[in-house]
Amino acid sequence: MRAAVMGANDGILSVAGIVVGVAGATTNSYAIFISGIAGMLAGTVSMAMGEYVSVNTQKDAQKRAVIQQKQALKDNYNKEFDFVKQNYLKQGINEHLAEKATKEMMEKDALVTTVRERYGFEVDEFTSPYAAAMASMIAFPLGSILPLLAISLFPTNIRIIATFAAVIIALSFTGYGAAMLGNANRRQGLMRNVVAGILTMVVTYVIGSLIGG
Repeated sequence: MRAAVMGANDGILSVAGIVVGVAGATTNSYAIFISGIAGMLAGTVSMAMGEYVSVNTQKDAQKRAVIQQKQALKDNYNKEFDFVKQNYLKQGINEHLAEKATKEMMEKDALVTTVRERYGFEVDEFTSPYAAAMASMIAFPLGSILPLLAISLFPTNIRIIATFAAVIIALSFTGYGAAMLGNANRRQGLMRNVVAGILTMVVTYVIGSLIGG
């Protein structure tokens, strides 16, 4: 889901920047359309490969953390026990309940418990790099379609404004979705995404206008 939302968001933002920038340089609809298609294809491959590498790197780091934690439990079980207990105490659990909860969790599965408390992930829940790459590869072109259609279908005299409006609306949804998936502030995530999109389009349009002028 994260890869899909971010892929769609990047597709919208990247291709919007390209087509608006080219539209600032020329009124040739074919040139604008071709530049958008090129950006869509390049971005799709780039995003998929980038997501694959990124998730693989994260997965390798998680595997190393599990190996290290296995050794840590062998070397000093009591230290790991105390670490988990202190985490529970920091959450406001009283001493007796923290001791009891730690004992039960460690007896059930010490490795799963300590990895979760130290590193924040579950031992058997590694993200698939192939799934992430595929999600990104599908989502990026889907996001790209919106600015490409807006710049191509609207009349020449309003297509820039129409593309701005369409992209801002789309980025509002993806910004909110990304913030929700990351348990971040929804309003801040939405506003940050929209502002980034506006700045991208304004800058590329100005540069395109200067080059075309």
